Amino acid sequence: MLLDRPGSPLRLADVPEPEAARGRLRLRVEACGVCRTDLHLRDGELEPGRLPLILGHQIVARVDGGGERVGVPWLGWTCGECVYCRSRRENLCVRARFTGRDIDGGYAEWTVADERFCFPLPGDADALQLAPLLCGGLIGHRALRLAGDGERLGLYGFGAAAHIVCQVAVHERRRVFAFTRAEDEDAQRLARSLGAEWAGDAMAPGPEPLDAALIFAPAGALVPAALRAVAPGGTVVCAGIHMSDIPSFAYRDLWQERVLRSVANLTRADAEEFLAIAPRVPVRTRVEPFGLDDAERALQRLRAGEVVGAAVVEVG
Repeated sequence: MLLDRPGSPLRLADVPEPEAARGRLRLRVEACGVCRTDLHLRDGELEPGRLPLILGHQIVARVDGGGERVGVPWLGWTCGECVYCRSRRENLCVRARFTGRDIDGGYAEWTVADERFCFPLPGDADALQLAPLLCGGLIGHRALRLAGDGERLGLYGFGAAAHIVCQVAVHERRRVFAFTRAEDEDAQRLARSLGAEWAGDAMAPGPEPLDAALIFAPAGALVPAALRAVAPGGTVVCAGIHMSDIPSFAYRDLWQERVLRSVANLTRADAEEFLAIAPRVPVRTRVEPFGLDDAERALQRLRAGEVVGAAVVEVG
């Protein structure tokens, strides 16, 4: 499924099968999760690194000729030489390349990936279940760690990432509060079924102050709302790669040592840590599957807020 230019629908096309150079793996794709970042690229809110482009960066695939199953995430290559790479912050690499933005991704039958950025996955697990772990799970895990170890956790936007993080947080014996659109009863029911003790309107106060809030929805208006919802000393983490403009807010909403920060991408250490944690929880993803030729419809449903849990393109 090719993106010819931002703003245009993805189209089904036959392209030459990719060849793997030294240090890269040729992969037969089984499934690829649908991420809001894909939607931002498709709509032109983020700039593609190349065109035409194959989107998709939550790839579950088999190594050609060997059959081992691997996962391919958003971070696809780093230089290893810049100040960030040398200080274990490769997610901030100044020359980083990203799967489905600079490198053709997983909305295809075949792809190629740097073997250093491929992670082993269980061969007997459901590919559809695994795919959302490779971005929603990884970014959610990094956001949760940056939020600290507070007991009262607010999740703003209850989609692919939040419904995974919720399970991990409950496993860690945290109290989870889900903040959604006021009318989104499906997401609220999903949150409560996964262990959230409360679910309600994101623009209104929760039942009690939070120790931390993770914002997954790309709506800047949620930032002041989340700051007002956290207790003194609390942390608000913006976990998306793109967000609409944040409206101005009173200094008193930030005062008393509240912290506002963002998450940028992930590191390989994040992936190794989370993929070891997920089966211990165990994380169970709620998935809506789409065929490869239906990837555009999956993005449309995501834009409309009609996906409950995670959307996954099934290729194999």
